[in-house]
Amino acid sequence: MQPYSAQDYAAQLAALLPQGAAWPREPDTVLAGLLTGLAEEPARVDAAAHALLTELDPPQSLELLEAWERVCGLPDGCSQPGETVAERREAVVLRLSAQGGQTPAYFAEVATLLAGAVCTVREYRPFRVGSSTVGDVLTNGDWPQAFTTQAPSVPIRAFRVGQSVVGERLRSWGNERLECIVRRLAPAHSIPMFTYGA
Repeated sequence: MQPYSAQDYAAQLAALLPQGAAWPREPDTVLAGLLTGLAEEPARVDAAAHALLTELDPPQSLELLEAWERVCGLPDGCSQPGETVAERREAVVLRLSAQGGQTPAYFAEVATLLAGAVCTVREYRPFRVGSSTVGDVLTNGDWPQAFTTQAPSVPIRAFRVGQSVVGERLRSWGNERLECIVRRLAPAHSIPMFTYGA
């Protein structure tokens, strides 16, 4: 549904006028000009209300992005200076949709969202007689507490028309945010590690 235009509101105002010669309906009269001028404000409010529906969706929000960040407690320790609007939206969506968990599948899902490509998580089990075989890696000591997040190569984020705004960098590199968020979500006893590339 589209917002009503100023002409729509002017027609509605004209329909509310009383009948008679003192209330002309012709478009070139002073009264018609007054109604057109009065119709501008309700048309502006109607357009703003329709725009608000888009702002209620965090992946599309721009005007209310700061309000969404305030609700989510952002920026936080994992936020980088000079983040793009797309990265800020992504952080809001991640914070709102994060259900929490300690499984490899959960961390793989979080890393995939942050990297923009499929990531995997590898856990290490201690070497055990009876379940381990000759040639298996000896992963004793701290290794049972460690897990590795395997991400594709370090991403290059490019400026995108319609998603980026004036003043943002044309390209940026790095995955510091992914590492920071995975470390923040990881259980206190665990040791998160990261590898990049195939």
